[in-house]
Formats: sequence, C-alpha cells, structure tokens
Amino acid sequence: MITELNLRLTPAQAANKDKILSISANILKIKISNINNYKIIKKSIDARKRKVVINVKIKIVFNDKNYVFEKPKYDFKNIKQAKEILIIGAGPAGLFAALQLIEIGLKPIIIERGKIIKERRKDIAALNRKHIVNPESNYAFGEGGAGTFSDGKLYTRSKKRGNINRVLELLQYHGANENITYETRPHIGTNKLPEIISNIRKTITDCGGEIRFNSKLTDFIISDNIIKGIVVNNNEKIMSQAVILATGHSASDIYELLQQKNIKIQKKPFAIGVRVEHSQALIDSIQYNCTLRDKFLPAANYNLVTQVNGRGVFSFCMCPGGFIVPATTAKDKLVINGMSPSNRNSKFANSGIVVEIKDKDLTNFKQFGELAGLKFQQYIENLAFKNANNTQAAPAQRLVDFVNGKYSNTLPETSYFPGLTSSEIQNWLPKSISERLKTGFKNFDKKMKGFLTNQAIILAVESRTSSPVRIPRSKETLQHEQIKGLFPCGEGAGYAGGIVSSAVDGQNCALKVFDYIR
Repeated sequence: MITELNLRLTPAQAANKDKILSISANILKIKISNINNYKIIKKSIDARKRKVVINVKIKIVFNDKNYVFEKPKYDFKNIKQAKEILIIGAGPAGLFAALQLIEIGLKPIIIERGKIIKERRKDIAALNRKHIVNPESNYAFGEGGAGTFSDGKLYTRSKKRGNINRVLELLQYHGANENITYETRPHIGTNKLPEIISNIRKTITDCGGEIRFNSKLTDFIISDNIIKGIVVNNNEKIMSQAVILATGHSASDIYELLQQKNIKIQKKPFAIGVRVEHSQALIDSIQYNCTLRDKFLPAANYNLVTQVNGRGVFSFCMCPGGFIVPATTAKDKLVINGMSPSNRNSKFANSGIVVEIKDKDLTNFKQFGELAGLKFQQYIENLAFKNANNTQAAPAQRLVDFVNGKYSNTLPETSYFPGLTSSEIQNWLPKSISERLKTGFKNFDKKMKGFLTNQAIILAVESRTSSPVRIPRSKETLQHEQIKGLFPCGEGAGYAGGIVSSAVDGQNCALKVFDYIR
C-alpha cells in the first residue's frame, strides 16, 4: 500500500531517518518493519514561531515488498550524424537546450566564448588575487556560464513555464544531491557545481554533440530575415538552419551587435544597488529567534521587499553562509555577486539589496535607444571601478554609516577576497538609488530587528540582477519577432532569472527548434 503523510518535526527528528520512519509508522499504526520504502516529496522550514518546525511531506510504501519508485528515464541518443543545431552559450540555458536536442534526435553544436572549467579556474583566481580581468573568462563567461561558479540556487517562481522537476532530476542525474528535488529552496553549492557541469558536458559529447570553447560569436549570417549561420572569432563561418541564442545577461557585445544589424531589441526593467554582508550568526538569531542556531538547522536566509517613493527595494540572491565575489566582465568596471558552498558554513551572510530602475533614470542615455539601460548599467559599474581607485577592491561602507551619510574610518571583516576601499557610496551612487536604499534599510530593520547595524557592511555595486535588454520573440514559436530561425533564450534574452528558469527555457527552445526544422 502507498500513502502520503504530512509531518511536522523538530529539526533533530527531520535529520534522522529512523525517527521519520518511527513517527510515520506510529501515525499509520503499523510496525516499522512493515515499511518497505519511502520517499520525501517536499521539505520546508517553518520559523514563524519561537520553536522552529520542519514540514515534511513523505510517501510511504508498506506491506508491499515489490513496489519500487520509478526513476526518471532519459533517451540520450547517438546524434553524431544528426542534423546540427547551433547553440550560442554554454550556460544553463544552452546546456539544457543541448540535452533536450539530443533526446529528440538533433546534434547540438555549442559555441562558447570562454574556457573549459579547468582553465577558467585560473582566470578566476587571477581576478581574485591579482585583480586581473579576462573579459572572455571570468565568473560570467566560460563552461557552464555564470551557473558554474554561482552557488546553484534552484528556487524559481516560474512554475508554469515548463517541467521544473525534469531540470532538477537531470541535475541529480549528473551528480547533484537528491535533496534538490524536494527542498523548498534547493541549493547545490559553488563547490559542487563544476563537477556537475563537467558531467553534463560529458553526456553531450558522449552522444556526439560538440562544445567549442574560446569561440566568440562575432556576427550573424542572415538572408531575407532568415538566419543561415554565424561568424565565430571574426573569421570562421558556421552554417545552421536554426540558432539558439543563450549568451547570458552579461554579454553586452551581443546586444550591441544586434542593434548594429538593426535586429529588434527592447529595453526591459532591471535593478541596481549594493550587496550587504552581516555575520551569519546575527541572521540566524533574528530568523530563528535564538542565540545559537540548532546544529540541525541550515544557515538562515531572508527575503525582504519594500516600496520607497514608488519603487521596489528588495533583496536579491541572498547567500546564507556564503561569500562575495568580483563578477565583472570588463577591465574598467566593478561588479559584485554572492554565492555559497554546499554546506553554507561561512561565518558571513550576504545579499544584494537593489532598487528598480525607471526610464527617468535613463534620461542622459536616450541617445543609445533600446540600449539606454545597458549604458546606464555600464556607467554605474565604471563609477564603482573609479571609486575603487581603478582596482577590484570594492567600494565599501558600514551599513549605519551609509544610512547616516558618514565616511567609515574602519571597515569590518569581509568575505570579499580582492579587498575593500572605504568609500562614501551615497555620494557617487545616483540619489534615485542611494536615497531609496537608505529608507529601504530602515524599513528592513523593522521587519528584522537588528538588521540595521554598523557591524554590517555594504559593497558596491550590485548591477547584474537581470538583463537590461530583452530580445523579443514570438510566444508561440519562441523565434525572434523579426529573424526566422533565431531562438533568443534564457537570461540574456530576458526570459529567465536563474539556473532553473534558464534551463527550462533552454528545453522549451529546443523543442520549438524541432518543430521549426520539421
């Protein structure tokens, strides 16, 4: 017999398989020995009251020795001689598009401007230790895209866009822990993602697909508004009947190329702000109502949002037990991001705190047309670089000092490896952003008492929350509104926001490619 139970457990009980089975057996009024199998369906934390509770939805099999939970099936075909489809970008959207193409019998050829993971690590080390920026190999560009050296947050609100469970199961198949399939806020960890990405690459190449590194898209080959192929590294032509464009939100040169060729693009909403870092112990104490976090509880996170003068101010990419990293893709700009290892055991917690950008912010950039938002983003990133004395030592300020408009004579310890430059951020960040951030931090302190403290620090600038440009496409065919056979995909096209939604979009585009060439 099979049944489902909804359990409310203590953290210690939820961490103990025997306790889970014992409690389940007691509810069902059977012996533990009668339970033949079980599977956790969903797991979440309820910290609204003083005693934290773990909600566990579990499927129990009892009195049935022959029942086996069905495992996901994948039809990874040998597609070495199949029709070739070009995918631009080896991030989550591109990789999952490739896996989907293989299952439907098409051969993916992935064109990636950056390097393979092993070589990419060296460039990231140089960025962290020596402030040396390689524009083609960094935290954003290279095998796996920004997803490889992010912390692998898999939470998404895009529940209706595609088969999210399929994405999670594929990640598990390639090495992720099973818990990503049932936790409310699944997370892989920056220390585990590279191996998973390497395993995905192996699946693609073992089936006959190709991934070409150090290969930068420099032009499109278009005739009568139909894509015929691309140009790589300014000299090599590669022809294809369809192109999936999955270049990520940091590939600004792609937006500029599209504009130069009069291919339709659009401005889209985005946000800019700072990244705030607290001690993880403080966030734990606020969120779990405790002085010391229970060893069976994960590092606490938070999700904050408020309205200030008609604009949203909100937390973004909160990283419990994590660290802050330099995420620039240009030598004259400074961008920061956050991530966490799988066990989230850093003593720091960080999060982007950002403000919605409106058209009125872009007044001085109107001459750039649909790229006005991109140029404003680049302007802010360049300001941050200049205020870091033209280095990657991020401009920083104690949190209360920022709110009160004071210079920080000293700065607290930070997880940001390249170093800090004490800066009066409110003086160079546009007032439309800085003043709303000040009020936002005050409002957040009302929701999380103790959040506004001078032991916390802010670093600038957090500017890559999403793409400031959308590449418009048909809702039905997912093809570009103007160019037939071109499939804008993922975050860079403005249709996703994270690993899972990008992967789902990649799968959807691959299926539409199949319809198109058929």
